[in-house]
Amino acid sequence: MQAGIKLPNVTFHTRVRDESIGGDNPFRWQDVTTDDYFKGKRVILFSLPGAFTPTCSTYQLPGFEKGAADFAALGIDDIYVMSVNDTFVMNKWAQDQKLENVKVIPDGAGVFTRQMGMLVDKSNIGFGMRSWRYAAVVNDGVVEAWFEEPGCEDNCGDDPYGETSPETVMAWLKANQ
Repeated sequence: MQAGIKLPNVTFHTRVRDESIGGDNPFRWQDVTTDDYFKGKRVILFSLPGAFTPTCSTYQLPGFEKGAADFAALGIDDIYVMSVNDTFVMNKWAQDQKLENVKVIPDGAGVFTRQMGMLVDKSNIGFGMRSWRYAAVVNDGVVEAWFEEPGCEDNCGDDPYGETSPETVMAWLKANQ
């Protein structure tokens, strides 16, 4: 992936809160497209191997969550985290992490991730097909800046983290105002 590439057109199957439903589980199915998330906005998209995993939950997601106001000051409209996890897992992770600023995108079947060229097999650690860790600044559905951890390959024993950190993305935004 590189700057200048348009994001793939995908429909994500999500569950959204709908208080009109009532009860203990007030959620309904809603299909959301790539355009719904990215059209007409400048956003940060970052993708990671899995919800509830250590690096993702301890560093990467909290860093983007805490830095949301600083990112907004640099022209970012929204911040999205994506993972090859279903909508139930992503919603529960958002709740567990007490997210107020970062929005979750479930790529349960890995369709978007595959089209991005970032779907890798992590069967060696019991995950199956997952996303390689990446981040992007996306402007109106087109990649403006791309950040990817080194060593993208199937059944990699490492889970590198640094190139896709909130600090790295912030430094790029500041340098390219």
